[in-house]
Amino acid sequence: MRYLTFALAKGRLAKQSLEMFERIGITCEEMKDKDSRKLIFTNEELKIRFFLAKASDVPTYVEYGAADIGIVGKDTILEEGRKLYEVMNLGIGNCRMCVCGPQSASELLKHHERIRVATKYPAIAKDYFYNKKHQTVEIIKLNGSIELAPIVGLSEVIVDIVETGTTLKENGLTVLEEICPLSARMVVNQVSMKRENDRITKLIRDLRLLLQEENQ
Repeated sequence: MRYLTFALAKGRLAKQSLEMFERIGITCEEMKDKDSRKLIFTNEELKIRFFLAKASDVPTYVEYGAADIGIVGKDTILEEGRKLYEVMNLGIGNCRMCVCGPQSASELLKHHERIRVATKYPAIAKDYFYNKKHQTVEIIKLNGSIELAPIVGLSEVIVDIVETGTTLKENGLTVLEEICPLSARMVVNQVSMKRENDRITKLIRDLRLLLQEENQ
């Protein structure tokens, strides 16, 4: 039996997904060692391997088959646009992708004026403004705290992930339009889905049952 390899987005998402796997009997003791310098963690008995990756790299590992399965946020899947199967919503890490800015900017959005949009997610922003709103905008890619852009006059609005909206409020910004809801998804390599269909289908089924039980 070959190994089934999982790529997990580093951080809170990896921790939450590992807890879910543990509840359906998929454990990896090696990953619990906080001091470990290992990059790949193995459960020999179950023939399963895990590795942690930067969220934006997870879809790439899965598309090219370096990982059979990936756990990553819907925002990353949309932004990266890789060829893979999105098989399941894990219902963790719930938040939303929104257009935000000062209240005064809502008029600019309403009248489809040409504005500047700052974001970490240029592909999502472009798709939303060009294909859904049919509004011509200039998209500025930033890597740091996006909320700063409208405050210092770099852009009129931003496209960013909103969890509670507290940071926005503290900076005099608000949600102006919602683009889409986001949460953690399971993605599968297209070849692996055929080659390891039984094992992957069982895994999805077990996780679905777990979610059903927890939501009752």
